[in-house]
Amino acid sequence: MTGGGRVHDGAILDALEEIGPAPFAGDVWRVTRKGRDAARGSSAAGRWSPAGAFEVLYTSLDPEGALAETGYRLSLEPVWPSRIEHEIHRIGLRLGRALRLADLAELSRLGVDTARYGSFDYAATQAIASAARFLEFDGLMVPGARYDCSNLVVFLDRIGDYVFEVRESKPVDWPSWRKK
Repeated sequence: MTGGGRVHDGAILDALEEIGPAPFAGDVWRVTRKGRDAARGSSAAGRWSPAGAFEVLYTSLDPEGALAETGYRLSLEPVWPSRIEHEIHRIGLRLGRALRLADLAELSRLGVDTARYGSFDYAATQAIASAARFLEFDGLMVPGARYDCSNLVVFLDRIGDYVFEVRESKPVDWPSWRKK
């Protein structure tokens, strides 16, 4: 179940409390359209964000993971959007209460159908995210769906001990990336 006044699944709450929070400090990567503030999140429906419920910032611990997520979305268009320019940002990030969900096996124990993890079936992951936010975690470290790495999803309204510093931004060369 998701937020917005609904009751969270008690088993998920118990499991997340058992895992407990961990600090995170390091570099993460994020791809945005050129000119968009790298710290601006989204409240659209996503794997770890129920539509309109709260704002998240999707990042990856690997630059290729960030590129793979955005590249996948662009590849769904009937024609690759060649006029849209993107930037990849290296961001110094520190969170005080991240929830680390290390691998697909851990997600499976929380009710995620890992065979469908890369699909657009977001109900189970959104329920986990809503429960984590309710428990006042400030972010989730989760397996990437498009690249073998971890992604870090930040709950922008729950950040406590938070540092966000854009350390480097450079244009994305999609034609070169697509050739890989």
